[in-house]
Amino acid sequence: MKRALISVSDKTGVVEFAKALVKLDFEIISTGGTKKILEENGVVTIGIEEVTEFPEMLDGRVKTLHPMIHGGLLFRRDLETHVKEAKLHGIKPIDLVCVNLYPFQETIQKPDATLSEAIENIDIGGPSMLRSAAKNYQSVTVLVDEADYKPVLAELEEGEVKDATRAKLAAKVFRHTAFYDALIAGFLTEDEFPEKLTIPYDLKQSLRYGENPHQKAAFYKEPLSQASGISNANQLHGKELSYNNIRDTDAALKLAAEFTEPAAIAVKHMNPCGVGIGETIFDAYEKAYEADKTSIFGGIVALNREVDAKTAQRLSEIFLEIVVAPSFSEPALAILTKKKNIRLLTVDFSNFAPSFERVSVGGGLLVQDSDSLSENPETFTVVTEKKPTDAEMRALLIQWKIVKHVKSNAIVVGNDVQTLGIGAGQMNRIGSAQIALNQAGEKAKGAVLASDAFFPMDDTVLAAAEAGITAIIQPGGSIKDTDSIEMANKHGIAMVMTHVRHFKH
Repeated sequence: MKRALISVSDKTGVVEFAKALVKLDFEIISTGGTKKILEENGVVTIGIEEVTEFPEMLDGRVKTLHPMIHGGLLFRRDLETHVKEAKLHGIKPIDLVCVNLYPFQETIQKPDATLSEAIENIDIGGPSMLRSAAKNYQSVTVLVDEADYKPVLAELEEGEVKDATRAKLAAKVFRHTAFYDALIAGFLTEDEFPEKLTIPYDLKQSLRYGENPHQKAAFYKEPLSQASGISNANQLHGKELSYNNIRDTDAALKLAAEFTEPAAIAVKHMNPCGVGIGETIFDAYEKAYEADKTSIFGGIVALNREVDAKTAQRLSEIFLEIVVAPSFSEPALAILTKKKNIRLLTVDFSNFAPSFERVSVGGGLLVQDSDSLSENPETFTVVTEKKPTDAEMRALLIQWKIVKHVKSNAIVVGNDVQTLGIGAGQMNRIGSAQIALNQAGEKAKGAVLASDAFFPMDDTVLAAAEAGITAIIQPGGSIKDTDSIEMANKHGIAMVMTHVRHFKH
């Protein structure tokens, strides 16, 4: 007769699994609550104390940490010395282990969880049994996931669990215990950049492909994150999101979160192509659409207010990949869901908390905190003879919010209600400026210009002057700042220096 050790926190499906094992001639070893529920349902079990001949102690902290348990899991059946040693000490083999762990994650997610509660929900015996069984997977079948019960039973009914299945289950166990330990390490770690970085993620969604059809991809979510954002979005309509959809929507949401007033953000290829501010969300979308009627086609639109029927009707008039907002009115949903290919998402806009950004590089990972600096305009400096008017200053502050979300080198031309031209990702700043100014065209006259970093030369200021720009906002800090200031003075342009750079690579 074979032995199975079953000790689970999540008891979903465990009674049926244990009964099936008994029918397959297994005897069941169990502990605590699992033993109780199995016996209440007619499954005869052997208590851990009967195996170890040692009582559970220290409020349950020690019960399975014993050679009679770990010896039964770890001894190699193919080594005569191991077999003899186990027999000498009366250690019986344990052939199957079904264990899941104390609910540490669920505990620390409770708003009122205390440190003491968290510590008591750090499982020690469970991971130890899982690791012992997984190390000896050639002889022991180990399960940590209820989804594996039926497949394992099916193989047992055919005779035995296949070698490949046991190996696969063992790998799953080590992923599971590593994830569990990473959660604990993250909870206890106070250093921003510790000497070892262990970051747990849950698979949220398998993707059809990555940036291109020949690239494989998947979407993972931080298990403890309750922050507003794409990973916590709720999809109401449309086919599943693609890799590029997810990245573009993330970019749109981060910019939309900059505004407290009604705002609409249109994004293509992770850059905003149109941003509008309005008294209502309809007004905001109208301005975002007018900002670049060409690029918005096939783009992502993020709105920071509920979508009403009037706005939905306008949104439905062009092809959009995604519309994301805090909510949609019922009439708005009725209008937009008529479009088969549009994806509709809702996101809670109340909790856009700063987080760390991680970027993979060859053989490594770059980590930085997010560019969420709270800037005080009172620390900005007017460096030109001309001072910006109140209207110009409002426009400068709005475009300054936007330019930090544009790929560097970044130049944004706009006014106090919308963008008029955006130059992104060029290898030199004048190139980005020319794109933004050309896009703005005649509308550049009387508009303002924002630059994410300083002007290395005065050519951007000259180009802005020739296009009719009246005010500029930029970080400053170039050894040739004086040249740019003199050029601005020459053409009657107000220039504000923020003393903060916003590169976005």
